[in-house]
Amino acid sequence: MKKIAISIGDPNGVGLEIILNSHAEISKICEPIYCVHHTLLERAAQILRQELPKGMRTYPSGEVCFIRPGKVDRESGHYSYRSFLSAIELCEHKEADALVTLPIHKEAWSLAGIEHKGHTDMLRERFKQDAIMMLGCERMYVALFTEHIPLKEVAARVDTHSLYDFLMAFAPNANRESVAVLGLNPHAGDNGVLGNEERMIEEAISHANRMLGYNAFVGPMVPDIAFTPRVREKYRYFIAMYHDQGLAPLKALYFDEGINVSLNLPIVRTSVDHGTAFDIAYKNIASNLSYLNAIKSALAQIDKRNL
Repeated sequence: MKKIAISIGDPNGVGLEIILNSHAEISKICEPIYCVHHTLLERAAQILRQELPKGMRTYPSGEVCFIRPGKVDRESGHYSYRSFLSAIELCEHKEADALVTLPIHKEAWSLAGIEHKGHTDMLRERFKQDAIMMLGCERMYVALFTEHIPLKEVAARVDTHSLYDFLMAFAPNANRESVAVLGLNPHAGDNGVLGNEERMIEEAISHANRMLGYNAFVGPMVPDIAFTPRVREKYRYFIAMYHDQGLAPLKALYFDEGINVSLNLPIVRTSVDHGTAFDIAYKNIASNLSYLNAIKSALAQIDKRNL
């Protein structure tokens, strides 16, 4: 069986609950290695008033912390970061075939003095590569050209050279399917009336298609029609210029089943596409569908790399 290193996310959120409630199912398709101290699993099971599943292989990640359901604190932020580092190390040392992450809380990381804004930022620095954040499910995937930056900074980031590099890095992951690239402005700029960024987007698309030798990318597409049923019948992959432009429609359509995939890295990494859900943590009601899909996607990517 393939080995999957699993970072537990914030201990005060739904991560440990999802791990415990899913172990029996995922252990049928892979060998999970949980980057957490066994005592912390026991504490989580006690809060959930359930028996700790048998056969859970753990990889200790620092000192055991307290669990404070639904609370943002420095201690939980630090532990989730250590768990993530341990999972990366397992992959780097070939002791695991892929990495699957559960949700961290960005404020908790900040309180712990961690400079990275999230998993993907950390992976970029670790591997010195421009990781691409792609989210979705088999029916629709959305890649983000810009991610966790203020909206007022997005327009300045959209330039022909940067977007061309992004498109060329993304192209191998679309399996030669045409990819819809969204414009930045309403009505995709209306030929410059509402903004000029679309001209740079169009240049990047044209250049990328010429270099690839086929029409890999289509656009810039008017953002407010890009996710209508008629368009989604033609395209499965979309590239959004900023975070909410792509993720608001994605989560409206496929919130429970969506996953997060980091492309353009030397290791396989997938994640759930939801947050820590502090409001429902340790109430035994968190959905594990995104987690199960993240595991399955990681296994599929391992097989793809081994071809």
